[in-house]
Amino acid sequence: MAHPNSFGARTTLDVGGKPYHIYRLGALKDHGLDPSRLPYGLKILLENLLRTEDGGDVTADDIRALASWDPNAQPNREISFTPARVILQDFTGVPAVVDLAAMRQAMKALGGEPSRINPLAPVELVIDHSVIVDDFGHNDSYRRNVEIEYQRNVERYQFLRWGQTAFDGFRVVPPGTGIVHQVNLEHLARGVFTRQVDGVTEAYPDTCVGTDSHTPMVNGLGVVAWGVGGIEAEAAMLGQPISMLIPRVVGFKLSGALPEGTTATDLVLTITDMLRKHGVVGKFVEFYGQGVAAVPLANRATIGNMSPEYGSTISIFPIDDETLNYMRFTGRSAEQVALVEAYAKAQGLWHDPQHEPAYSERLELDLGTVVPSIAGPKRPQDRILLTESRPSFQKSLAALPGSTASNPAAVHLNDGIDFEIDHGAVAIAAITSCTNTSNPAVMVAAGLLAKKAVERGLKRKPWVKTSLAPGSRVVTDYYEKSGLMQYLDALGFNLVGYGCTTCIGNSGPLIPEVSEAVRSHDLAVTSVLSGNRNFEGRIHSEVKMNYLMSPPLVVAYALAGSMDFDLYQSPLGQDQNGKDVYLRDIWPSSQEVQDVIQSSITADMYKHGYADVFAGNDAWRDLPTPEGNLYHWDPASTYVRNPPYFEGMRRAPDPVHDIRGARVLAKLGDSVTTDHISPAGSIAKDSPAAQYLQSQGVQPKDFNSYGSRRGNHEVMIRGTFANVRLRNQIAPDTEGGWTRDFTQDGAPVATIFDASQNYQKAGIPLVILAGKEYGSGSSRDWAAKGTVLLGVRAVIAESYERIHRSNLIGMGVLPLQFPEGQNADSLGLRGKETFEITGIEAFNDGKTPKTVHVKAGDVEFDALVRIDTPSEAAYYRHGGILQYAIRQLLN
Repeated sequence: MAHPNSFGARTTLDVGGKPYHIYRLGALKDHGLDPSRLPYGLKILLENLLRTEDGGDVTADDIRALASWDPNAQPNREISFTPARVILQDFTGVPAVVDLAAMRQAMKALGGEPSRINPLAPVELVIDHSVIVDDFGHNDSYRRNVEIEYQRNVERYQFLRWGQTAFDGFRVVPPGTGIVHQVNLEHLARGVFTRQVDGVTEAYPDTCVGTDSHTPMVNGLGVVAWGVGGIEAEAAMLGQPISMLIPRVVGFKLSGALPEGTTATDLVLTITDMLRKHGVVGKFVEFYGQGVAAVPLANRATIGNMSPEYGSTISIFPIDDETLNYMRFTGRSAEQVALVEAYAKAQGLWHDPQHEPAYSERLELDLGTVVPSIAGPKRPQDRILLTESRPSFQKSLAALPGSTASNPAAVHLNDGIDFEIDHGAVAIAAITSCTNTSNPAVMVAAGLLAKKAVERGLKRKPWVKTSLAPGSRVVTDYYEKSGLMQYLDALGFNLVGYGCTTCIGNSGPLIPEVSEAVRSHDLAVTSVLSGNRNFEGRIHSEVKMNYLMSPPLVVAYALAGSMDFDLYQSPLGQDQNGKDVYLRDIWPSSQEVQDVIQSSITADMYKHGYADVFAGNDAWRDLPTPEGNLYHWDPASTYVRNPPYFEGMRRAPDPVHDIRGARVLAKLGDSVTTDHISPAGSIAKDSPAAQYLQSQGVQPKDFNSYGSRRGNHEVMIRGTFANVRLRNQIAPDTEGGWTRDFTQDGAPVATIFDASQNYQKAGIPLVILAGKEYGSGSSRDWAAKGTVLLGVRAVIAESYERIHRSNLIGMGVLPLQFPEGQNADSLGLRGKETFEITGIEAFNDGKTPKTVHVKAGDVEFDALVRIDTPSEAAYYRHGGILQYAIRQLLN
């Protein structure tokens, strides 16, 4: 159908003699609306509605509602957002392509045309989550780890190669290139997108959704982008707009400048602390004020990257001169930079430090008050002043169950070195993650600190497993040019790969003799990493405490060797003359850092590094590639299997039913993350997933990780709630994936997987009880997929993180919330009750009930239904968003 253009917004923008069709926000003024008062992020959404208006999903009334946004109102108006593109990483991307392949077969089974299951928006997948730090500490570590990566993942990579040929508009960045968000920031993000429409070039803001919660990293470039679950991203690929409520927007005013000795990491940990305390879940955060110009774009990207750690949907910086400088610096074409500048100024998207848009809430930070900080030991928002790191560690150690003040273990390494380790020993020190490796200032600072340490004769402690895993090849290019690489190598921070590694849990085994000491003495050892996530059990199953920090501090703690250490008062070691060397003696100045950046980093490095980003090396190009539009599933594969979501699917959805006779599978506390629900790291050798893999002939050395096995639902069901640090309150005195099986006499303790199988055989539905912030952390669709495949029909929590709530609905699981001020404990729920949940059948009449009635034994209450938009209600009625998308395409 023809575009209604109800507000006469379509016009032409000339840039360098080339005409572009745009939808002009200023046209709304002729209709009594004033978009200039809107925050930057809402202006981007408004343009999106103007351009995608169709009289159905997007109406003129939707445009008026957004243009007349009331900053003080609670979100209640649904709009449909259509992103310009979708970005994936391989842990979430492989199961997404598995789902698309399965949807093609479901479409065929229902009499439809399979090729209609095809991305309508450009899709880019970056393989970055699969490399594991198996080898470290020498110059051949990178080659060896890549070799092992290909050996382990050949099935997955062949499957992605098939996806490249089977789906139009689907491109893959091969392994060994970089981390998805850094590649997006440095190369893929356009600032302004263009496409051909009826023979003319249309220009509009670059927007994207990604199957990784840290997708907002490109918010630092002024690109509206956020993380979604894989199932929601799949629907977006197929042309389904993303349903959302017009959000509240928090204005965050910046002033001043960072003081000497602080880093972007200190800044972002301070902002994370402030915003988590303020409460920004589901909100947009926007930075404004005079201080914005003083924030380098790499720092802006670091702040955007951490959005999920404080819960906001986006954390955006408007376009300004710094944006353009960064685009030039990273090798974008002069034509693209000119288009971004002209478009932003024409649309009122250019940052004006004197202008204060309308905001729902406001915060302010003087950058000059930021001090060195770290975060831990198990949540990114738990900021610790570096001056208080040692007493904070000691307090956290004392809080661990069964902890002792000291329990030293003697260790003898094969190379003849002897030492003792105790609680707090740093077992892993990793310079990793796009959060920091995208930022030349902190990376150069780490290199300079290493240089000064080596020159003073300092060495890393022999029990520390060290690694360098940057997010792009540009980092090692400027390390080599500046001469800093040799000093990092000397301290054991050799290159191990270009990927997420330790931050995603791919830290590989500890030093074997250290591992044995940790287990035999039950030591609370630590990891230090320049990442964004430090949840329990995520980094390594044997490491109980994890700390986030800047790359130079990672190097410093590798030298110190323990978190039970005062970096301000204690020397890191002695130099060649026996003189004590303190951190302050080797900490580089900001001028030293800038001098290296100016002399060693050029735009040509980015142009060269990304010149052929989709080509890959010989190992990638030589992979045999399956052919055909329908994937031929290999029944012997342990990596890629046809999932069961569409078995028995009909053209019309079955009615939903009230839940009766349900049992509790798990009763959980606060801050249960998606890492607890669906771990990404190593597969324990005695777990149900391990038993399945061994039954398929897979040896323990070839288990790989849960993340790499996400294309196989048989592994992932068994891995759901299998985190070794999960504490299920209905199975007290256990830790890990345990529950009680009420289908058996005496309700014995059993694995969650085995119990769920028995419940499903008996036809008993299941529920989950949880506390605050349920599902925080990564945008992990398997946390919802595994939940539904275990037979869970509803989750009742105190509160949810945004993405996981959406994912549950997308898989047909009902998210419910306890009454305000109540929780499972206050209501007297122990998890042994039989549950009835009534009122759900109102959905069959096209209604979305505000509450449903819950009866559990003698306890009764009305639970809030957390289905927040009409589109979410439709997804739930259809049994999930993918089923809904198939039926839409069929009809």
